[in-house]
Order: sequence, then structure tokens, then C-alpha cells
Amino acid sequence: MDKKICVFCGSGCGNKKIYSEITEKFAGEIVKNNLTLVYGGGNIGLMGKLSDAVLKKGGHAIGVIPEFLYNLNLGNKKANELKIVKNMHERKKTMYELSDYFVALPGGIGTLEELLEIFTWQQLSLHSKPCAVANIEGYFDGLLDFLDKSVNNGFMKHEHLDNLIIEDNYDKIIPKLMSYKITHVSKI
Repeated sequence: MDKKICVFCGSGCGNKKIYSEITEKFAGEIVKNNLTLVYGGGNIGLMGKLSDAVLKKGGHAIGVIPEFLYNLNLGNKKANELKIVKNMHERKKTMYELSDYFVALPGGIGTLEELLEIFTWQQLSLHSKPCAVANIEGYFDGLLDFLDKSVNNGFMKHEHLDNLIIEDNYDKIIPKLMSYKITHVSKI
């Protein structure tokens, strides 16, 4: 069975060239590992760069985009499959159902919201799908500090945070995802 990796990332490219460079290199890792990309379906920003690079390297990309964004001509029609859904909630649900692994590359509040929802579901033992953060040039350091603070202040268990793969090197993310086993402990 074909394994699928869901990548959450920005609809913008950010202000550092490294974000686009690593995104395109990560696309190569996706193809090299025979994974299908599942992503937000956009044709702009890091989303567009990621899907275009996967396709250019001979990989398979499935985009999932809400109808209102598709109607703004923001859908990547070059994707092998472009699923048009009713709204943002259906987008996340569809991406979750399609995917075996999850990775967050740099992005804004949408990227953060997608990652945290999937990670929350894992914490609640609703799934055992590995989640990773590509901490390119420390982009997610603030989030990681907050998560550590959540543990230190008793709002999250250390075991739950340990289930989040945090990696600075893009080429180590997929091997870690493919070999990772989630440790489920009660949230309470």
C-alpha cells in the first residue's frame, strides 16, 4: 500500500530564502522514499513550491482545498489529484484520513492550527500517526518553548510531548517518521 505524508506549510514563502530551499529539498525526500504528498492544495507559497517540486521529481501529489479558495484560483491544477471540499474543517479531516504521517514546515497560523489539531488528536489517543516539526533555522523555537512550558506547568504530560518528532535536518525527518512508534498514555 502506498504511504502518504501530509505536509502543513505556508501559503506564503516567508522572508528567508532557506524556507523555499528546504521545502524543495524536502520534496526530493518525499519522492526518494516513495511517499505520496498530501497537502493543502494551494499553488502559491511553500505549498505551491512543495507540490511543484514533488511533481517535477516524478512524485505523486494530492491537494485538498476548500471550495472558496479554489474559486479564487488558488488550487494547484497540476496536482495528480485535487480534492475540492466544502470548508476548512473538511479539508483537515480529509487530509487526516488520507495520511499516514504529518510534518509541519514553516508557515503561519494556519500551519500551526493544522499541526496542533493533529497533535492534539494523537495526545487523546485518537490516532497513532507520527507527527513531526521541521524546525528550519529554529523557526518553531517559540512553539517548542511554549510546549515545554505546558509540560513544566502541568498542562501536558512529558510523554505526550516526546511523541512529537522535532528535527532541524530535513533529510532526517522521513526516516524518523517511518520508524516511530507512538507511546500512548492517558491524558488524565
